[in-house]
Amino acid sequence: MKKILLFTLLACSQFTSTSLMAQLQNSDIKIDPMEFNVFAESFADLQVLRYQVPGFDSLTVKEKLLCYYLYEASLSGRDIIYDQKSKYGLLLRKTLEAIYKRGGSGSEWDKFKEYCGRFWFSNGNHHHYGNEKFIPACSAPYFKSLLMSCPPKSLPLEPNESIEAFWVRVYPLFYDLKVEPKLVDLRPGIDNVLASSNNFYEGVTQKEVEDFYSKMPTTGNAPSWGLNSKLIKQNGVIKEKVWSREGMYGVAIDKICYWLDKAMGVAENEKQHLTLMLLKSYLESGDLKTFDKYSIQWVEDTESKIDGINGFIEVYLDAIGKKGSYESYVSLKDDEATKRIAAIAKEAQWFEDNSPLMPEHKKKEVKGIIAKAINVIVESGDLAPTTAIGINLPNADWIRKEHGSKSVSLSNIIHSYNVAASQRGSLSEFGYNAEVIQRIKQYGALGSDLHTDMHECIGHASGQINPGVETTDKTLKNYASCLEEARADLVALYYILDQKLVDIGVMPSLEVGKAEYDSYIMNGLMTQLTRIKLGDNLEEAHMRNRQLNAKWVYEKGKKDNVIEFVKKDGKTYVKINDYQKLRVLFGNLLREIQRIKSEGDFKAGQALVENYGVKVDRTLHKEILDRYAKLNIKPYNGFIQPKLVPVMENDEIIDVKIEYPSSFFSQMMEYGSSYGFLGVNN
Repeated sequence: MKKILLFTLLACSQFTSTSLMAQLQNSDIKIDPMEFNVFAESFADLQVLRYQVPGFDSLTVKEKLLCYYLYEASLSGRDIIYDQKSKYGLLLRKTLEAIYKRGGSGSEWDKFKEYCGRFWFSNGNHHHYGNEKFIPACSAPYFKSLLMSCPPKSLPLEPNESIEAFWVRVYPLFYDLKVEPKLVDLRPGIDNVLASSNNFYEGVTQKEVEDFYSKMPTTGNAPSWGLNSKLIKQNGVIKEKVWSREGMYGVAIDKICYWLDKAMGVAENEKQHLTLMLLKSYLESGDLKTFDKYSIQWVEDTESKIDGINGFIEVYLDAIGKKGSYESYVSLKDDEATKRIAAIAKEAQWFEDNSPLMPEHKKKEVKGIIAKAINVIVESGDLAPTTAIGINLPNADWIRKEHGSKSVSLSNIIHSYNVAASQRGSLSEFGYNAEVIQRIKQYGALGSDLHTDMHECIGHASGQINPGVETTDKTLKNYASCLEEARADLVALYYILDQKLVDIGVMPSLEVGKAEYDSYIMNGLMTQLTRIKLGDNLEEAHMRNRQLNAKWVYEKGKKDNVIEFVKKDGKTYVKINDYQKLRVLFGNLLREIQRIKSEGDFKAGQALVENYGVKVDRTLHKEILDRYAKLNIKPYNGFIQPKLVPVMENDEIIDVKIEYPSSFFSQMMEYGSSYGFLGVNN
């Protein structure tokens, strides 16, 4: 898929990116990390952060209005992600909101409040990263007592249903781990559709889904069939419930379209106006061919300062990679930070021509990679509260090949991550020696930034599928997302130790590449394991891809001792002995994964992921968890969103102010009240 998450606990662990700070200092709005507290609440394994939006206050009133209308459109679709994750998602959320509004106190209330925070953070009751169901830590009798104290009108009861009967109905949804145990189940040899509890399919098997879509062509300029619909079986007939203004989620989509219509009236230019018009038309009709037209127009709009997306895009939440999750963001262009990523994108053809791919898998002409850095104004759906730090769209390979793609790096998000990381640290605990630690401190932030830039604007844009081979949702199925992320990471890793990046002026020396190798291998083989429970395997696509890459090069480099595990004072460390040989190994794996994608080789892709990306060494895992626990660092971060507030004069908006809320819990309750457009049954 086409987004990159913050991928390491170490690359940003001991410092703030000096390059990014310099860019921010050059902007018209100064950000002082000592004056703006990036930290908000923390609970369970979660740390909630805040971010600022440099440049917003200097916008014209018309530009602020455009931001505000797109902001409202973004949040208007928030309900959808809850329903996509579970057909009970909105039922549970509205129940929690009704109880939370009543308030409480004491240790059991604190446990209930923590559950609410976890639920809102994950947009449902499955861990946002591990995909497993979690349950309240407070006792069921206490939960019931809270429920019974609520006014019946505040709860999502069925007609004539008592609260007692309602409790009997919702109890297993909250407390029974056997009910919807896994959001996305990627295990081999099972029916991944039936085993996954998301709300993309109902009453159909994986074979029935694959048979249904096999009738639709995926070669040439075919749309991404199934991207914006739920597949169901009714009276023995399989059909789609399309997510559109007149279809499923229509009430929320109607609100989105209302605000898009307002945004069109204050568009910056004709290209942006047409982009918004096509987006609105697509959401109204659900026509995927219109979505492709919108995607092409969005890529071609390179002039607009204000940008964003809204709709059904990434397929991480679907085990077989067909259904798009709702997500949206609104942003401002960061001109200074854009210079670095644009310099990389300018050399896209050189990178393609000099890659280790087989000649037949290289693009003869890399088209239209538009690369820029942005400052996010708001995120919603599958991008919030947890967010990517880089995004590359559109996802359709044929659009990317014929029209290009747009890569963005999220400057102010990365800034908040870096400021937060500079005030806590794990590098001294897991870094192999003083040399490695110092190199990461000096160059790690830039290495991380460059990795993101290369992953997005070069990695996802590289390579091509062989003529006649179908799209990866059909060929690589439940392994497609992991392999695509691994492929894009490998492009970044291969080139970050290339003199070319020094020559084009985006990094000072190859020491930056070495710092990135140190961080990536350390994370892929060790420190990312802090994010899963002891005994669990890796499930999330990005975690699998990082371990796949790191473990494969470790195993293949054993003969030459390229990478080794070292014991010091009873602790395990990872040590890179030969950076250049490691780069060659990254290139070899890149060539193989591109071959798998280009040829649609499912068995080879499955073998790579299952053999290298899934299983965890339990002894090493326990050691890492024990060491990390002593650092008192939360392994997961998410964000409170800024708030845009219209300034009114009579019935006219004369300005828009930006505020930075500090309470995640208050924002979640406000969102539930202001943007709760959908019912519990959709």
